[in-house]
Amino acid sequence: MSKDKLTIRSVQARPVNVPMARPLQTSGGAVATAPLVLIDLTTEEGPVGRSYIFCYTPIALAPIARLVENLSDVLKGDALAPLAIEDKLQRTFRLLGYQGFASMALAGIDMAAWDALGQAAGLPLVRLLGGAPRPIPAYNSKGLGIIGADKAGAEASELLAEGFRAVKVRLGYPDVATDVAVVRAVRRAVGEGTPVMSDYNQSLSVAEAQQRLRYLDGEGLYWVEEPTRFDDYAGHAAIRGKAGTPIQLGENCWGPHDMAKALEAGACDYFMIDAMKIGGITGWQRAAALAEPRGIPVSCHLFPEVSAHLLAVTPTAHWLEYVDWANPILQQPLAIKDGSAVIPDRPGVGLAWDEAVVAKYLV
Repeated sequence: MSKDKLTIRSVQARPVNVPMARPLQTSGGAVATAPLVLIDLTTEEGPVGRSYIFCYTPIALAPIARLVENLSDVLKGDALAPLAIEDKLQRTFRLLGYQGFASMALAGIDMAAWDALGQAAGLPLVRLLGGAPRPIPAYNSKGLGIIGADKAGAEASELLAEGFRAVKVRLGYPDVATDVAVVRAVRRAVGEGTPVMSDYNQSLSVAEAQQRLRYLDGEGLYWVEEPTRFDDYAGHAAIRGKAGTPIQLGENCWGPHDMAKALEAGACDYFMIDAMKIGGITGWQRAAALAEPRGIPVSCHLFPEVSAHLLAVTPTAHWLEYVDWANPILQQPLAIKDGSAVIPDRPGVGLAWDEAVVAKYLV
């Protein structure tokens, strides 16, 4: 079947609230469930593209699902051409604005459209984009929340035992002494050669971040992520200027234009792309093109199933952040082998819903 002849019939959205096997407490709040909107983009010719949106809070499930379905009538009868779809939806949202729910809906549809193209071509997304499947180094990010030094070491060992060679720990305790104690507990558990990433989840002021990093710079952290408010690019640049540990930023940037501002400000050493907030697969490709000439290593935030394909075609690919939050509703979750994500040799992204489980958690 030629992917050039596909026409959109409908876009369906289903909200599910999936319990997490390991609830995560961060300095910004607790995450106990994965509120997901599942998207099925059906074409007149048969192929169905699938994607999901992570809504952060169950409160957002119903309005985002409704917004996605409202766009079905906007797109019905259009050719399945992701760039044309993006242009049409951006024009639709021009007066409303592109960030927030509108951007999330657009990205979800974009990812589903690319998946349908892969289905029609009989190619995994990575091959459709001109690349080849390869192992993508991954770190286990589904634990090590704000749990204290007494528990952090044991949990770090458990996370590595799942087949990983790197982990991420959340910081932002009331005092820097506890931050340091937690990092040291994790380091004792995982050994000196294991990369340990850290994330402050935007919890510090610029001055406090500079002070805490003076204590943490000698602890061997692989990076410090979002020490202050994500859109304070000048603040991150000031922190970076005094830090010995690389600064990671990007998961909360809305689209490539926000990314460009962060890079121009010199806000980070590494950049982390969120496939949903950056604008889906189309937005990711533009973001990767911004990073490449600057030599900025690019990691992903969440969405490991699609991000594995995208990192494989990103010139400055770095790390995949692994979480299992969507696994319960997937027939075949992303596999990890020898510390790396294994890109499936299935058409498109490779998503297929476990409908029995979807029905169980449908909101």
